[in-house]
Amino acid sequence: MDFHMIWIRLGSLMMLLGVALGAFGAHGLREILTAEGKQIYQTAVLYHLVHALGLLVIGLLALVKPSELLLRQAGWALVVGILLFSGSLYLLAITGIKKLGMITPLGGLAFLIGWTCLFLTAKK
Repeated sequence: MDFHMIWIRLGSLMMLLGVALGAFGAHGLREILTAEGKQIYQTAVLYHLVHALGLLVIGLLALVKPSELLLRQAGWALVVGILLFSGSLYLLAITGIKKLGMITPLGGLAFLIGWTCLFLTAKK
């Protein structure tokens, strides 16, 4: 499989999951989540979808720079960021376990690393 297709497929899958989780939160969890939980869940969905779009951008850039190592690093950093940042917020919103919030900044750091790698790729 071509390098760019990995990121386009991952980005598409993450978009699918983001939309599905957003709909689930809006409809399936409407009666379960507190007002604070709804806000946390919406933040998780927003960051999930924005960074899934980033994966699609990486896939398109990989058409131009297929052997660029920084693109791969950017992609994996965004995937890790979605899992840690959004994943911890989804769980925090549903369970109310505040300690899950300690994981969220690690996902935010992964997002920053991913966007930095993308910036450096574009700078070359």
